[in-house]
Amino acid sequence: MKENLNDRLSQLGQRIFIATRNELYIHMRFLDVALSSFSYVLDPSITTVATDGIHMFYHPGTLGGMYRQSRVRTNRAYLHMVLHCLLHHLTRRKNRDKVLWNLACDIAVESIIDHWHLRCIHQPQTRLRKDTYAQLERSLKVFTAEGIYRQLIEWKLNEKKQKELSMQFLVDDHQYWPEDPKQEIHQEVENRWKNISEKTQTDMETFSSEESQQAGDLIGQVQVENRDRYDYRAFLRKFAVMREEVTVDPDSFDYVFYSYGLSMYGNMPLIEPQEWKEVKKVEDFAIVIDTSMSCSGDLVKKFLEETYDVLTEQDSFFHKVNIHIIQCDEMVQNDQKITDEKELKDYMDHLELRGEGGTDFRPAFEYVNQLIERGEFYHLKGLVYFTDGKGTYPKKKPPYQTAFIFMQEEYEDVDVPAWAIKLVVDAEDLDEGEEENEH
Repeated sequence: MKENLNDRLSQLGQRIFIATRNELYIHMRFLDVALSSFSYVLDPSITTVATDGIHMFYHPGTLGGMYRQSRVRTNRAYLHMVLHCLLHHLTRRKNRDKVLWNLACDIAVESIIDHWHLRCIHQPQTRLRKDTYAQLERSLKVFTAEGIYRQLIEWKLNEKKQKELSMQFLVDDHQYWPEDPKQEIHQEVENRWKNISEKTQTDMETFSSEESQQAGDLIGQVQVENRDRYDYRAFLRKFAVMREEVTVDPDSFDYVFYSYGLSMYGNMPLIEPQEWKEVKKVEDFAIVIDTSMSCSGDLVKKFLEETYDVLTEQDSFFHKVNIHIIQCDEMVQNDQKITDEKELKDYMDHLELRGEGGTDFRPAFEYVNQLIERGEFYHLKGLVYFTDGKGTYPKKKPPYQTAFIFMQEEYEDVDVPAWAIKLVVDAEDLDEGEEENEH
């Protein structure tokens, strides 16, 4: 009898989810793959609905009551879980506070749904929701979960306010979100939704671009979450230059012959160790800082501090280096030559940004090319340009590798020339790098 009841409840829940999925699909066909990527599982242990990125779990009484009361509520709950998966909220919490991260993710997806102009998901916004969105808009261009999380921390919410916001935006249970990045399910969910999210983005930008314009800020959030993410420290090390340096190379001779000579002839080894070896270290390097009004000083300092940390790692420096730190907005404002670790630290301690004009990348490249012609660089391997990306780029590829490091915290997609590398690294990424170094 009990098995028959469970079967009936399971079938009823699946029928409700399928009907909901079909209704959403009619109005948002660019989400066809995402909407159809779940199997539906009865779970009386939860009080509402939930997902692990592969299944949708539901309490039969809650789901049935929700559907009877309002199909809009069911549509929103289904879409809410789909957006969590599409925006990788399940797998990118990292070391963040769990409660605040859950709240940030809920606000992010609810803000999309609230600004999506479709009758099947429309419900009036409460005053608290409107005030929360207005407050976030003062600091964020795109309502990403990461950006909202930073704002929640800055707001320093008391327990009562935090609970009030959590209840306001609560829709689903997050207990099935994979916790440990080392778990197989964590990587499976990340890879699964990375592919789905990229396909959805392509569809929204091309075939369904007109339809997707109604979806509020969804396209902006999807672009942010699908951007290529780089380890800035690993990237910077790639600019190292192979060169000979005078130092003992313990791998260049055989200790057996060396010891044999000492035993046979007293103080005369048969083979002397070579006093040089090839090492990868930073020698010639150019750093350009965009000092236009669009780039904050604090964020620039964080990038420079990260660069300083990498360049001063053990065995990263030659005894003498040749690093030029150039400040430029629409013209070159300052050039500081760094030849050793002490000078770099002193520059960091007394950093003063100059400029705050418009952004034009060409003067910096012209200036670096002049330095090369004057012999200021021996072997310039690469140039990194810290910027928000909004400016005039050179048309011609320079004779050295170039990377534009986006400094804005709210990323907006910007096309860079085909010959340049584009990296997007925000302040939070750098903070996480610092935490890893401490451990």
